[in-house]
Amino acid sequence: MSNPFAHIVEALDPNNPDHKFYNLSKLGDPRYDRLPFSIRVLLESAVRNCDGFLVKRSDVESILNWKRTQTQSVEVPFRPARVILQDFTGVPAVVDFAAMRDAVKKLGGDPEKINPVCPADLVIDHSIQVDFNRKSDSLQKNQDLEFDRNRERFEFLKWGSKAFQNMRIIPPGSGIVHQVNLEYLARVVFDQDGYYYPDSLVGTDSHTTMIDGLGVLGWGVGGIEAEAVMLGQPISMVLPEVIGYRLQGTPNKFITSTDIVLTVTKHLRQVGVVGKFVEFFGPGVAQLSIADRATIANMCPEYGATAAFFPVDHISLQYLEQTGRDAEKLDYITRYLKAVAMFRDYSNSSQDPDFTQVHELDLSTVVPCCSGPKRPQDRVAVSDMKTDFEACLAAKQGFKGFQVTPELHHVKVPFQYNDKEYSLSHGSVVIAAITSCTNTSNPSVMLGAGLLAKKAIEAGLSMKPYIKTSLSPGSGVVTYYLKESGVMDYLFQLGFEVVGYGCMTCIGNSGPLPEPVVEAITQGDLVAAGILSGNRNFEGRVHPNTRANYLASPPLVIAYAIAGTVRIDFDTEPIGKEVFLRDIWPTREEIQAVERQFVIPAMFKEVYEKIEKVNERWNALNAPSDKLYTWDPKSTYIKSPPFFDGLTKELQTPKSITNAYVLLNFGDSVTTDHISPAGNIARTSPAARYLTSRGLNPRDFNSYGSRRGNDAVMARGTFANIRLFNKFLNKQAPRTLHLPSDETLDVFDAAERYQQAGLPLMILAGKEYGSGSSRDWAAKGPFLLGIKAVLAESYERIHRSNLVGMGVIPLEYLAGDTADSLGLTGRERYTVVIPEHPELHDPHAEHENPLCRWRYRTC
Repeated sequence: MSNPFAHIVEALDPNNPDHKFYNLSKLGDPRYDRLPFSIRVLLESAVRNCDGFLVKRSDVESILNWKRTQTQSVEVPFRPARVILQDFTGVPAVVDFAAMRDAVKKLGGDPEKINPVCPADLVIDHSIQVDFNRKSDSLQKNQDLEFDRNRERFEFLKWGSKAFQNMRIIPPGSGIVHQVNLEYLARVVFDQDGYYYPDSLVGTDSHTTMIDGLGVLGWGVGGIEAEAVMLGQPISMVLPEVIGYRLQGTPNKFITSTDIVLTVTKHLRQVGVVGKFVEFFGPGVAQLSIADRATIANMCPEYGATAAFFPVDHISLQYLEQTGRDAEKLDYITRYLKAVAMFRDYSNSSQDPDFTQVHELDLSTVVPCCSGPKRPQDRVAVSDMKTDFEACLAAKQGFKGFQVTPELHHVKVPFQYNDKEYSLSHGSVVIAAITSCTNTSNPSVMLGAGLLAKKAIEAGLSMKPYIKTSLSPGSGVVTYYLKESGVMDYLFQLGFEVVGYGCMTCIGNSGPLPEPVVEAITQGDLVAAGILSGNRNFEGRVHPNTRANYLASPPLVIAYAIAGTVRIDFDTEPIGKEVFLRDIWPTREEIQAVERQFVIPAMFKEVYEKIEKVNERWNALNAPSDKLYTWDPKSTYIKSPPFFDGLTKELQTPKSITNAYVLLNFGDSVTTDHISPAGNIARTSPAARYLTSRGLNPRDFNSYGSRRGNDAVMARGTFANIRLFNKFLNKQAPRTLHLPSDETLDVFDAAERYQQAGLPLMILAGKEYGSGSSRDWAAKGPFLLGIKAVLAESYERIHRSNLVGMGVIPLEYLAGDTADSLGLTGRERYTVVIPEHPELHDPHAEHENPLCRWRYRTC
């Protein structure tokens, strides 16, 4: 079938008739001009890809009729222009593709049909750890160790880049995926196969939304969904509500973009935007740079939305020019977006589209703040940090509580470090990391940190040598302008030298703490603190020994590191040597003056012209050129997964779940970090026992994230987070109760015992099950443990999709029902009845799920 909208195709430039576009303005439909700009991107994709099969004309009508259909749970297909991956999620995707080729060949098909048809970029940025710091050669040592640990994974990825079409690999040492995407990979408007169309993407990292700050619609999906998109399938999505977020006013001169995003995060969490798009508008948007907007868009998963969109305006074009995009691209980007009414003037309220709801923020009301100690949405004004932390010490164990008895609040534990005496107490800072895509992509906060370091050194300030400090920029451009502006030397003097280009501390690759520090924390059972410029601070994520972790701007990371504690009121207490923080804090005007002088297009061009070839160790890697991967049975990194074992050409009939046991009984906000941790492998864990049995020493264990290409490790690492709180045990531990024997076992060992007895398993959970990173192993791992269903009050969108993709049923309580209200203890046996031909049931019927019915009986 030909495209029914072919009549609106025309040349963007009459002098260049071979380059065309679908001119949506020619639809002649007044509803188009009232659509949110983010919905216009979905509409253009549907119009351009309308084939009557995967995308129907009725889908186009549903999107045009968004004002009515947004509340009707109407599903529409969306074909993103590209896919982006990082190596923690990219390795399992390539493993799956390799295994798919094997399965297709076994079924008599052509294995080369398993091939990405949608362009995919994979940035290797999650493998490097902070093993070395505070020395001039830390960067080289960390990168060398990264390669030594991950050579096998890197060779596999290099094979993938050769074996599969449309897959580009950005080598290790290049930067963080989202910053590289923003500065280099983003097209804004595609010019491909003779057509112009909006850049759009999905990514296997939840913070893919960062690109929304540049006016490129993108969001995170599970690895399974991303693989389907790469193979040419559209995403089936419920047409979302769009919350208009109006920004007005001007931030005061001491406010950073981090303060703004933490304020927005708390506000939108309160509003409730889960599963919705947020689109920013209003005169305040023009006060924000693209880096500021990208910071706000980056933390979209933390406030729960699917996307956080800033339509393209003149500041977007200035950013593209600043980052070295050429004049020809800027010309067709501008002309195309104006032709299809996707170019925004934030000062022109007549351009404001219809929104589902509108909420506002006056930027002048934003105050310096952090978030923590356990969740990114728990914003704390800097002026309240001391009192808030002390309240958390006393409060009951929970998101804002550590339940420390009052008489122990001021305990001090002495220790020796480098032959000097020090002491730690509750709130002592032991990790201070300038890290993460959220902030290191923003020159204003990075230069702000550098200027603060300069003033601190000039004031005679320093920080304790035992604090693990690190600086992991999001790209080489950051190092370039920090050096050129003269602030890098001051950062180095304080202990913040460059340790690597990657996510590092933000994803738990913080490396070891000094042993005397660990011993002091353990001896005093201290609530030690980490302070990082990241986007996630869930329990057990940053480091096992930092129970309190606060997100903050890079300048505040330095401030708290100098103070040595989060128990300080910067307004009334000196940061050190009778110097107050306000005495050395750089103003917005100071920072902008340095930025204008030193952040220039030549830097971006020089760094990115050689980004794919500059890593000599990567270039020297030898990777096989076979189209089918030769699996090495001795490998502990790359293993053929069992997901395609027994695959048949015929669709199998779904089976009911009968008399399932509950493996784990959870409360609220169980994150993907709890389900499938990315950090270090504990020496007493089932995964450690497995690796030891394969002849590895603990120093070679690496991290769970790096071993996502091996299902044997990842199954054993499922629910291995030491901060996992299981109601069966009523304490934090990666263990559970094996109900038939009443024994307490490691979760993997318990699951294995159930599977050996042929007993199916379930999980009980509260609200927001699976929140956090878009980790497909948080669904694959439970599947391998024999978990058939999860019964929860609510789910994070991406994780629910991943569960469905793995055949684990995400059951949800009816509104108002909980495990407690129904008297469920987890000791019951559960049956889930799945019809042979599932149809939608009445969702208001008792104990019913849209696809199946569940019931339970007491053991």
